[in-house]
Formats: sequence, structure tokens, C-alpha cells
Amino acid sequence: MPENKTQPTDAPVLDFISSVEPPRRREDAATLDQIFRDVTGWAPRMWGPSIVGYGSYHYVYDSGREGDMCATGFSPRKSNLVLYIMPGYADYADILANLGKHKLGKSCLYLNKIDDVDQSLLGELIRRGLDDLAQKWPVIPS
Repeated sequence: MPENKTQPTDAPVLDFISSVEPPRRREDAATLDQIFRDVTGWAPRMWGPSIVGYGSYHYVYDSGREGDMCATGFSPRKSNLVLYIMPGYADYADILANLGKHKLGKSCLYLNKIDDVDQSLLGELIRRGLDDLAQKWPVIPS
């Protein structure tokens, strides 16, 4: 089986965040880092060149494919801030209805800017996502 493209690295997270452009996106990345640290209590680690991840888990699918991935995290992309909640967002309609302006992918939440959302609800969403993930796969703190 091929190895996952997204692997943990030893690149310094704060160096990555300080290099994010434009400055507004960098500020949002720093705010997200603090929210994730506060919610998880974990130090971040870079996953690949652009994902700031917190914790990890090892998965094994029925197909036999297995690997490791961050338990939760974000990426300050050029067009959006992308938040990763690994179980996906299907069961969080109660939070999402009041979160603020966002778009959804399967396991991705897209934000234009952090000011578009209720940060306390964002923290609740991260926590519930981690709790749900831990029901399926053991989550390893970072």
C-alpha cells in the first residue's frame, strides 16, 4: 500500500505561522493556533508543509489501508482557513447552525476569516470532533 502523502514533520509550527501571507491570514492562523491549543491542551506539529495538527491517531480501514493522521488541525490556505475535524461534520448541525459564515467539505470546514464565526462555538466543535474521533480510533495527545 502507498504511504500517505501527509506525514508529520519537524518543521517549527511558529515559523510556519509567521510566514503565512497576507498578514490578516497570519493573524487568523495565530488565533486558530491558540484556540486549538486551549481546546486540546496539546502542542501543535506540522503535518506536511501546510497543516498545523494537534494529536494524532492511527487508522485501519476495512480495505487494509492504514496510516496516521493528525487528530484535528487547520491550514491557513490562500483562499480560506481550512479546519480539519476527522469524523466529519455530519453530526454537528446544532453547532453549525449558529457558528457563523462557513462552508463544509466532508472533513473540512472552510472559513474566510476567523471574525466570521463564534469562536466559543468553534472550540466546542473541535472538542466534539475529538471526542467523536476517540470513539472510533485511539487519539494520541501531542
